[in-house]
Amino acid sequence: MKKVLVLGASGAMGRYVVPLLAGKGYAVDAVSLDAPDPSADPPGVTRIQGNAKEDAFLFPLLEKHYDGIVDFLIYPTAEVARKLPLMAASCGHYIYLSSYRVYDGKDVPVREDARLLIDTADDTILRNSDDYSVYKARGERILRALARRNWTIVRPSITYSTYRFQLVTLEAPLVVGRTDKGKAVVLPETARGVRGTMTWAGDNARFLAKLLFNDKALGEAFTLATAENHTWGEIADIYASLRGLKAVWAPEEDYLRILIADPWNLGAAWQLRNDRLFNRIIDNSKVLTATGRSQSDLMPLAKGLEMELARVPRDYEWNAPWLANPMRRMDAWLAAHSV
Repeated sequence: MKKVLVLGASGAMGRYVVPLLAGKGYAVDAVSLDAPDPSADPPGVTRIQGNAKEDAFLFPLLEKHYDGIVDFLIYPTAEVARKLPLMAASCGHYIYLSSYRVYDGKDVPVREDARLLIDTADDTILRNSDDYSVYKARGERILRALARRNWTIVRPSITYSTYRFQLVTLEAPLVVGRTDKGKAVVLPETARGVRGTMTWAGDNARFLAKLLFNDKALGEAFTLATAENHTWGEIADIYASLRGLKAVWAPEEDYLRILIADPWNLGAAWQLRNDRLFNRIIDNSKVLTATGRSQSDLMPLAKGLEMELARVPRDYEWNAPWLANPMRRMDAWLAAHSV
């Protein structure tokens, strides 16, 4: 029986991939910061609570010599040169979670050989920063430099899941949370006609389960995504039809200052301008071919959002430490504009 370690097992994709791997007959150690709840797990899953970013916790796990590691953890630049070679050396097949945000937006449709922001971004500061899109690409470079090609790079598109919903750069508390309280949601006008790709976490988990221990995946990168895409205006309309969202389209700079008041903090601007304002039209033929799936197998966006939203009570309290200030600033902007 093959042994698999899943790090970040309670996240958007982790919650779906763990039972899939167990269903393939693997012994799965599922690690997360959350307290384990094994009640719904199939046989073969062991839940482990702990911080896998800490060496004292991680090293005893790696001594078990797993056949495969599926790694959903985030490694900024300071950690990639040490952690990724360690992970790849500690197992037979290592799957590294990168992101479709590494693509620079100049190649449409997006294929795996598209140019990367770290190489071609017009913003020199971005290329030399520790932005998410940059350190994910640095992690890819580290793996490609290794002599042993026992790794696979996966680049998921925006992935929605249980309690994980996105709209342009907004996350669930500001999308679903505000909607359920009867409040409007402010969005950037510049994004309304731009095409985005949102993929159901269950589909990306199925891709991952089929890439693990797949000879076609070794030493390769794959974009995990549906080929379905919509403008952000259309996606807002889907949320409106399913949950009653009221979108208010605002000037881009107003939107960014709602999210982050500090104009020198460029994270929100980079995410918007170097991802969500790119037309993310995905050619997913490579991952479909490698996994034996077809586009018709994948969840349509409206149906998937309906299914996942139905699992969220309308009185659910979104407790996020970062939420209070953007929520207050969004309320203030709407009041100032009499919305």
